[in-house]
Amino acid sequence: MFRLLESSNFAIESIKDFFSSMGFTSFFASAEELGGTIPGWGNLIMIGIAFFLCYLAIKKEYEPMLMLTIAFGMFLTNLPGAGMYHSELFAGGHVHWAEFADGAGLLDYLYLGVKLGIYPCLIFVGVGAMTDFGPLIANPKSFLLGAAAQVGIFATFLAAFATGAFTPEQAGSIGIIGGADGPTAIFLTSKLAPELLGPIAVAAYSYMALVPVIQPPIMRALTTKKERQIKMNTLRTVSKKERIIFPIVLAAIISLLLPDAAPLIGCLMLGNLMKECGVVDRLSKTVQNELMNIVVIFLGITVGATATAEAFLNVKTLMILAMGIVAFGVASACGVLFAKLMNLFLPEGKKINPLIGSAGVSAVPMAARVSQKVGQEANPSNFLLMHAMGPNVAGVVGSAVAAGLLLSFLG
Repeated sequence: MFRLLESSNFAIESIKDFFSSMGFTSFFASAEELGGTIPGWGNLIMIGIAFFLCYLAIKKEYEPMLMLTIAFGMFLTNLPGAGMYHSELFAGGHVHWAEFADGAGLLDYLYLGVKLGIYPCLIFVGVGAMTDFGPLIANPKSFLLGAAAQVGIFATFLAAFATGAFTPEQAGSIGIIGGADGPTAIFLTSKLAPELLGPIAVAAYSYMALVPVIQPPIMRALTTKKERQIKMNTLRTVSKKERIIFPIVLAAIISLLLPDAAPLIGCLMLGNLMKECGVVDRLSKTVQNELMNIVVIFLGITVGATATAEAFLNVKTLMILAMGIVAFGVASACGVLFAKLMNLFLPEGKKINPLIGSAGVSAVPMAARVSQKVGQEANPSNFLLMHAMGPNVAGVVGSAVAAGLLLSFLG
């Protein structure tokens, strides 16, 4: 009888332990019980946000390659008890190697590629291999338009810092959203403000996907119909020699002037050189496809994993989302306005259609397509796509340079 009672008590205790270890119970726990600042229902909210981002990726096709993986990483990290990501292992912006070996989960190991700046650089190799710098080489003035669009980054950096709610490092990470370049935003934020990585990555990729919605009203408001109707001369043909020399020279100049930008610019130009030299087609195709796809999976899941309830559910996240869209809008506007300024000094027949200035943000090639679409609305015979690709790829270089500047001053 005694043994039967003992066995029954053991069974009851085992069942209690089993139910208490289930993640469901954590959804109803208080912040004190969880040892944090957000109650258990915060995880439910984050899982709901993850499902919403999945919807945007699948149904609306908003940057699906990264949005879907970010959303699923967010879902995994907010499952109580799963133990796949531990933010405390990266507290203070450092990897706590002594604790890492004992309690790290799967996503902790994968996150090292973000923390050490590996994934964004590998993606830049693929981006370089898919980029055609021909329009930029044919029309070097496009560099100025790409540079003008980066004003949004620094204006937002100053505005974010002026609020007093963010440190200089956090303000720099928020400002880079204006470059509309996801890998660059992730690279810089992982160095300066890793605690904001989740909100900034979601903002950056969301606004990149919303380029066709955000930019046209700004473009129409800042230009007249006559300006939108401006036709530009056909670009000259760029030789293969120019295409090969360009990435080498640009990588050397920027890296010597701004060493902190060397990882991104060097990888970007390496990928482009692989494409243009014509002797490593297998490598070029690999970085454009297999390597790019693998890294995107790892990058998206681990960036999403940083979007824990404690990191995401606060007033700062709402401020980041608001300032991110301002950064993007200011960047687009500055590109258009600078093109109009350039036209004051250019003779008739050499005028620039100001619409291509908005393509100075580095959302390639979506921003260039928006310039083409708005231009054709004003003049159906106008073809601006190739002209807009110049500022567009210049924006990729410009955002990397801006990240290097911020890193050199704030890192």
